[in-house]
Amino acid sequence: MADKESAEAVISEIHRRIAEAFNVFDNESSKSVDVREVGTIIRSLGCFPSEAELHEMIAEVEEEEPTGYIRFEKFLPAMTKVLMERKFRPIPKDVLIQAFEVLDQEKKGYLEAEELKKYMTQEGEPFSQDEVEEMLSAALDNKENVIFYKDLVSKMTFEDL
Repeated sequence: MADKESAEAVISEIHRRIAEAFNVFDNESSKSVDVREVGTIIRSLGCFPSEAELHEMIAEVEEEEPTGYIRFEKFLPAMTKVLMERKFRPIPKDVLIQAFEVLDQEKKGYLEAEELKKYMTQEGEPFSQDEVEEMLSAALDNKENVIFYKDLVSKMTFEDL
């Protein structure tokens, strides 16, 4: 019986966290959010899907006739499954730091804003200009005008449930 109760407690906690994150963007208390906010909600729950995975998830929870909104009743079971299966887990902190160290060939402990912007828009799955600006606004050390990547990685990593 204890196992069933602990599983129910975990699911209850997951549902509470999902509802809390969803409600931040449910501006009209209509139990729905703008489809463009879904990625932010998912990331706030410690999951980091690729753009393709995000579009796949949105397609799964969207209405038959897309309205531009996602309803909580469809989002909750899909997001619960994601969290229970531990999908879209973040990259471990040490691996992220190693990636930044590859870019920081002089081992300075930081990257210039222009340098990081170039990597983010020209390599791999490129970021949009808006995404780059948003990240830089959060990552840039205003006094030094550089990105201290160990600090950034600390901000970007989440604790598990």
